[in-house]
Amino acid sequence: MNVYKTTTLRIYSSQHAKTFCSKTSPYEQQRKGIFRTFEHVKSLIRNIMIIGVPKEIKNNENRVGMTPSGVAEVVKQGHRGFIQHTAGINSGFPDEAYQAVGAHILPTIEDIYATAEMIVKVKEPIITEYNLIRKGQLLFTYFHFASDRELTLAMLSNKSICLAYETVEEADHTLPLLIPMSEVAGRMSIQEGARFLEKPQGGKGILLAQMAAGMGADVTITDLNLARLRYLSETLPKNVKTLYASELRIRKELPDVDLVIGSVLIPGDKAPHLITKEMLSMMQPGTVLVDVAIDQGGCFETSHPTTHSAPTYIVDGLVHYAVANIPGAVPYTSTLALTNATLPYVIALANKGWKKACKDNPALALGLNIVEGKIVYKAVADVFGLKYEPVSL
Repeated sequence: MNVYKTTTLRIYSSQHAKTFCSKTSPYEQQRKGIFRTFEHVKSLIRNIMIIGVPKEIKNNENRVGMTPSGVAEVVKQGHRGFIQHTAGINSGFPDEAYQAVGAHILPTIEDIYATAEMIVKVKEPIITEYNLIRKGQLLFTYFHFASDRELTLAMLSNKSICLAYETVEEADHTLPLLIPMSEVAGRMSIQEGARFLEKPQGGKGILLAQMAAGMGADVTITDLNLARLRYLSETLPKNVKTLYASELRIRKELPDVDLVIGSVLIPGDKAPHLITKEMLSMMQPGTVLVDVAIDQGGCFETSHPTTHSAPTYIVDGLVHYAVANIPGAVPYTSTLALTNATLPYVIALANKGWKKACKDNPALALGLNIVEGKIVYKAVADVFGLKYEPVSL
């Protein structure tokens, strides 16, 4: 009679829970012609990533970091998903939808941060979350560090791994995780600008029913990319004109505008000021300025972040709109657009761990901004005059 010894080894840690089983009979090994060492079997064991999705608590931020369909995919890969109670409700996803695909619901944000190895969010952590984040914990979200020194110092202090959606960058310089929300914010900027041109909102009292280019408004687009300007000139209707961006050309346009939409980006860096305070006097009272670049500090000198509950303020008779999470007002549309883009990266991070996932994908590696107390994205370090240390993968 052959006796087989079965050993079950459970390895528990703050990061992984694994089960290892082996038959150690020499007869069994000879029969299969296989000799497996303990280390070899360990190498075959798949890591289980514990993923947490907290409820966004920034003012009027109604999006959620993962949809039920996204959670279903990571659960199918063998990982575990923990969702904060009602995290998805404002985007149209009740707790029951997450539970139906195998997610676990936790009651508080503290529970989510204490349980998860990887946090998947939409917006940067706010001050009440800083002390919840643990050393070595991976955060995958929008950070926009260049506009927030306090956030930067807090993430350096807690020694987390901060992987920013906005600096994930492909070889052709496209930003695959920023594009979906930029598209939503761009469309909404016209809608919001039209609303605040109304007299009760402080605007000129102009009906911008002809919503920009698509419906006949006189539109001027300025850019530094000549190829892009050429393409737009060829494809957009005749009511749109394109101009190479320079201070002189911008100054020339300002006296006649009703609505200015600023959207400039240098990945990871603070946005330059395209309109200075001195230039405000060139515009007519009631002109509306919408600063889509406010996440990166704003491209108007007189901009400061506002919220959906108090979206505007007046400077020198001009209406400033600088909501830092514009797409949060349309959470269902925005959540689907964002999570469709982020999900492949979430799966890669869960399957491989952040180091190997970033090593295998240079675009994802560029998303690393802060790693265990070190700034690893140069533009962020330069903004604050702090030390830059390239990441070692």
